[in-house]
Amino acid sequence: MPRLAVLFLGSLIVVLGAFSTRLDKTPTLPATPYDYDGIALPAHLEAIAVSIEDNTPDDNPVTDAGATLGRVLFYDVRLSQNETVSCGSCHLQDRGFSDPVSFSLGFEGNETARNSMGLAFARFYRSGRFFWDERAETLEHQTLLPIQDPIEMGMTLPEVQARLAATDFYPDLFEDAFGTPDITSDRMSRALSQFIRSIVAPNSRYDQARAAEPSTPLGQALDGLSAQENHGLQLFFGPGRCTLCHRTDLFVGDEPRNNGLDAEVTDEGAGGGRFKTNSLRNIALTAPYMHDGRFATLGDVIDHYSTGVQDNPNLDIRLRGAGGQPIRRNFSPQERAALIAFLETLTDETLATDPRWSDPFSITGTTAAPDPGINTSFELVGPNPTRGTTAFRLRLDTSTEIQLEVFSATGRRVATLLDGVQSGEVSVQWDTDGLAAGSYVVRLRNGASVVTKTVTVVR
Repeated sequence: MPRLAVLFLGSLIVVLGAFSTRLDKTPTLPATPYDYDGIALPAHLEAIAVSIEDNTPDDNPVTDAGATLGRVLFYDVRLSQNETVSCGSCHLQDRGFSDPVSFSLGFEGNETARNSMGLAFARFYRSGRFFWDERAETLEHQTLLPIQDPIEMGMTLPEVQARLAATDFYPDLFEDAFGTPDITSDRMSRALSQFIRSIVAPNSRYDQARAAEPSTPLGQALDGLSAQENHGLQLFFGPGRCTLCHRTDLFVGDEPRNNGLDAEVTDEGAGGGRFKTNSLRNIALTAPYMHDGRFATLGDVIDHYSTGVQDNPNLDIRLRGAGGQPIRRNFSPQERAALIAFLETLTDETLATDPRWSDPFSITGTTAAPDPGINTSFELVGPNPTRGTTAFRLRLDTSTEIQLEVFSATGRRVATLLDGVQSGEVSVQWDTDGLAAGSYVVRLRNGASVVTKTVTVVR
């Protein structure tokens, strides 16, 4: 029997919380690995202008087994000194693999120096350098630095290797990925990099509209977008000049730039207050924005570029206008709203719940100890993230009593959607009006069976 199948069948679920828990530090993996190396991209993301941005090295291509190992490592708290945080603690799937707070908390509760950058589409940045100040030459280099950082995870690489070697499952995962069970820091970095590079979600509304009109030039209106969204698109590629720094269908930069956040540099970044220009994809999920998380909303970001660019000596030339003064776009309220509407089309809402990139140590999205003879299907129809109403679909092969409840991130029940006997196909809507923005857990309980979905509410 394949090793992954053994892990799948042998994982013991120990329920330690109401709806999301660590599984005795043993991952639950599919019997057949998820497809990581064959993720299909639409034609506009296969274009030369996009493909040349791919920083995947020839000696570390994404493989199903390698990314599977990387997924387990990414979410394993063993990589931190007191086993309290993982890479996934600061790079949350439902936040586009960023952090909803300005500064993340390390293993002892201390704040990091900068905001956690979103990792989706990290594969597409030509130079391959990472961190806001680009101090890591490659993703392979970057993945090991947080583990050894005294604030973030506080470990040494030999300590991590010893912990992993002491488990029942890591030697098999390393052998599947690399041919032998040897656990080394080089292999750890390669597997983590493969997993991160696999996080490419190419099904945003913008992607759908572009794919439907492959002959439409970049920056032109698309039938699949609304009038307001197309207004924002044309501002972005036209008078707003946003595409000078966020290029191609990736909306990614090419090098660190000073974007006029401060008149006097408060953080040198890559030198002179310059910071990496990350991709705008999935931007609706990754607030707060900038290296220090100073902007809470997309509106705040647009206001900065409209009227707030500071005259720093190192200000990028793209943000200077006549006479060398900082450019003032002075977007009207309608233009501001249009830009926000367009930027929100760049988010692939499936990213937040795709099981390929989910926490294998969590029971979220899996079924624990189902009742014999009862087959329950629980589907999040969406939208997710949502601003108003989202929907779910249940399919039951027999009449059974179920509870469908919603909990806040702190565990407080905020809604009961169903409570009683149900059968067949059941559609349920949840109106989020009146609730604060944030992540909510929707829990389906069917006897001993528990299934959960995470929904992000945005405002």
